[in-house]
Amino acid sequence: MSETGENTRKKARSWKQDPEAVRADILCAARAEFAEHGLSGARVQDIADRIQTSKRMIFYYFGDKEGLYRAVLDEAYRSVRKAEAELELDGLPPEEALRKLVEFTFDHHRANADFIRLVMIENIHGARHMHEIDSLSQTNTAAIGQIERICKAGIDAGLFRADVSPLEIHWQISGMSFFNVANMATFSVNFGPDLFTDDAQLRLRETVVNSILASVRAT
Repeated sequence: MSETGENTRKKARSWKQDPEAVRADILCAARAEFAEHGLSGARVQDIADRIQTSKRMIFYYFGDKEGLYRAVLDEAYRSVRKAEAELELDGLPPEEALRKLVEFTFDHHRANADFIRLVMIENIHGARHMHEIDSLSQTNTAAIGQIERICKAGIDAGLFRADVSPLEIHWQISGMSFFNVANMATFSVNFGPDLFTDDAQLRLRETVVNSILASVRAT
């Protein structure tokens, strides 16, 4: 058997032996494809070509293109929530915990423009596909629960306002961090790129942190 044939055989054998790795590879390729071209513009064949597999293999795992798209959305949100949980904020002083969460969100969104594009694409579709992902509500509820614990600790310590809303805080953090990426191109055209250098982004992140902290502090 030729070296090329042996490598192909080994690759096929390893994919059969590690179905979770195959699934992960497909999701990674699909995430890039959907983020670049949207649900309507993405082609399953192009996703298959990215990882040298077949459309049949993709359909075996995910059923159809919309099933694959839903799985990409689900995994994208799960990845964010997993990273948030790994911050280990419980037990930190409330302001430190909230600061760390805001910094993480700002940095994560900046480093993962494909996640921002996926969310924008799903908003174009009216979140129709997210409604079909049963586990997503529970996944994202964890984000609010984390802020609820921070707020309770802050209120109990007399540091935060008694009427502070964890949901509003999450909206503020997400809104500012999301806008920073989603509107970078148009903002740069309208007002110049000065806010998007590395140094400027660090200053902007600090501004976002200070804004969130100021909004929750007891007067």
